[in-house]
Amino acid sequence: MYDSTDIQNNKAMAIIAYILFFVPLLAAKESKFAMYHANQGLTLFLTAVLANIVLSIIPIIGWILLPIANLAICVLAILGIIAAAQGQVKPLPIIGSYTLLK
Repeated sequence: MYDSTDIQNNKAMAIIAYILFFVPLLAAKESKFAMYHANQGLTLFLTAVLANIVLSIIPIIGWILLPIANLAICVLAILGIIAAAQGQVKPLPIIGSYTLLK
């Protein structure tokens, strides 16, 4: 499904996708591997924004859960970076099944 030369040539773009999801959209839009990880990065980014907005609005309990949610987002980003660095196409736990980019 994913070409091994595509994976080798675009590992850096796939890793960057978890930090700045839009970079692979601009620099490696022809790579299926980089686009897969860009989708995962975009999903992670939107999850982080949504969690931060919702939990910051909820008094006390939301404020307690906010650092835990941000820690979970960081863990998911690290898992994605590790998978990209190893050349794997592996969805992130919980949020990885959503496809926002085609």
